[in-house]
Amino acid sequence: MKIGFIGGGNMAAALVGGLLGRGTPAASVRIVEPMAAQRDALRARFGVETFHAAGEAALDGVDLAVIAVKPQQMREAVAPLGPLLRNALVVSVAAGIRASDLSRWLGGHRRIVRAMPNTPALIGMGVTGLAALLGTSEADRQTAERVLAAVGPTVWVNDESLLDAVTAVSGSGPAYVFLFIEALQDAALGLGLDARQARELALYTFAGAAQLALRSEEAPATLRERVTSKGGTTAAALAVMEAGGLRPLVAQAVQAACRRSVEMGEEFGRG
Repeated sequence: MKIGFIGGGNMAAALVGGLLGRGTPAASVRIVEPMAAQRDALRARFGVETFHAAGEAALDGVDLAVIAVKPQQMREAVAPLGPLLRNALVVSVAAGIRASDLSRWLGGHRRIVRAMPNTPALIGMGVTGLAALLGTSEADRQTAERVLAAVGPTVWVNDESLLDAVTAVSGSGPAYVFLFIEALQDAALGLGLDARQARELALYTFAGAAQLALRSEEAPATLRERVTSKGGTTAAALAVMEAGGLRPLVAQAVQAACRRSVEMGEEFGRG
């Protein structure tokens, strides 16, 4: 299978690295990237063929095309590609771009899967939400899943509109985690620990707790209860968080992200 990437940014590089690490031959991967320095870096890093523009030389015979350009650049980037991709499965990793709009810009192309990966994909630990345009075959769905699984687990949603929720939860989610890590580090500094101690305690606490939750069959609530002794230190901290409205605040934040994802789809899909 020949795979073409339109756009050679961080997410494309993560996917290429994951695919090559899983045995995809470098000769079967092509990347279209207008920036010369980035093309050179990708070619040197992965040994793949790179192109300045998405013309016939770059996309001829491509079985799967990953569209990895910024959402605001998507319409202009894909407008001339319809004839070149008529026989290809198209996978978009651009936030907010609806499959129906992408189909329209590609001249009615129907073999389209939308994907919403997140930044931990850069180290092969991402999670990706997937939705297929109505009528996309099961074989195409499986092909798209294999490609995105190169950077972590995948989660399918049957209704494409739920990708706005996926974007709000996992797409934006790493930033929520980073913010909490920052806050925990700052609190550690306030208690007299130095910067190195604060960083390591905060980071390894998050990494360890996440791994524990992943490996356990118990719900996070149960795991939380197991480390919360009545009248103890953890209970004192959690009481402050609950009194401060942490849960509704998180819900409000995720809802705001979801609304913005919907707005982006409407904004970018005009015309």
